[in-house]
Amino acid sequence: MGLKVIGAGLGRTGTMSLKLALEHLGFGPCYHMSEVFAQARRNLPLWLAAIRGQPDWDEIFAGFAATTDYPACTYWRELSQHYPEAKVILTVRDADSWFNSVNKTIFAEGGPSTSAEGPMAEFMHGAVIGDFAGRIQDREFMTAYFERRNAEVIAALPSERLLVYRPGDGWEPLCGFLGVAVPAERYPRVNTTEEWATDSTFEGEVSGPEAAEERGRTFLAMMRERAFGSAA
Repeated sequence: MGLKVIGAGLGRTGTMSLKLALEHLGFGPCYHMSEVFAQARRNLPLWLAAIRGQPDWDEIFAGFAATTDYPACTYWRELSQHYPEAKVILTVRDADSWFNSVNKTIFAEGGPSTSAEGPMAEFMHGAVIGDFAGRIQDREFMTAYFERRNAEVIAALPSERLLVYRPGDGWEPLCGFLGVAVPAERYPRVNTTEEWATDSTFEGEVSGPEAAEERGRTFLAMMRERAFGSAA
């Protein structure tokens, strides 16, 4: 299939909402960190090879038309070169707001990004948290990193290929950039910090890879239903 849209924005910049929006617009399936977990036994070895310098992008994204979120956003430069016809969307938000969100969710102490073991720890370090050099709780460092990285993406890509997008912008700029009609449905807003605080989906241990994958699939189904209802 080949990627048509590459999400360059870091996690917690509305990436799950964008995933569901892109799929709703016909640019799907859209790859997201949740997809890694939903098929972990297939996907983790492919990502470990990429981290070690032997990526097979076409195999990793086989069957997918778009990406958002980690781990793909870490490789936005490589992907934009490998798929030169793909458009790039940089999701952004206020840097301090981003820091507040990641520290309550994906980078929370004891969370999946910081407490993984074995191959998953190698994956998380190589594709998610390695750039932070162990300073994941340092607000000044992290917000400066966030702003610097966004500026690098903007500087690297021609304006006609790049959309800088805030989730609150809604459908119009996204649809205009992609050349599709604006849907009647409201733009999705899911996987918020508040939902993380109350959602029990990922509480407790899992007994093995099958259970972990089932949990990932359950999460994806829940997000889709919250975005567009059970008929989505």
